[in-house]
Amino acid sequence: MKLLMIYANKFGYKTSVKTLESASDSNEEKVVEDVLVGFIHIEPKDEENLSAIETKLIKNVKWAARKNETNTVVLHSFAHLAESKAGPEVTKRLMDNAESRLINAGYKTYQTPFGYFLDLDIKAPGHSLARLFKEF
Repeated sequence: MKLLMIYANKFGYKTSVKTLESASDSNEEKVVEDVLVGFIHIEPKDEENLSAIETKLIKNVKWAARKNETNTVVLHSFAHLAESKAGPEVTKRLMDNAESRLINAGYKTYQTPFGYFLDLDIKAPGHSLARLFKEF
């Protein structure tokens, strides 16, 4: 798994192009402020131990959110951080589970529409903990 986390003063998205036939039709546009955005890439090797990967994802997102003094998180499936990627069903299940766990832990959590390219608008400050990368 690869995880790029960006703290943003403002993160906005709008659905653009549907990339997964099984994805629900969506015409969504949203803007979230004071937010940690997790760009999440699940690889085929992660499917073997999805529970452990999910736990590492949650711990890293919670840590980065605390360091950036926010309680708001956006989870974004981002299959562009490696050449190989896990199947869409596995990725969506992990995203849904992570969202539920973060909500249960008291985080205001959103998930971008799955199976779409999005138009993105990101305003991020230039300090060291505003951009973090993890690989597990």
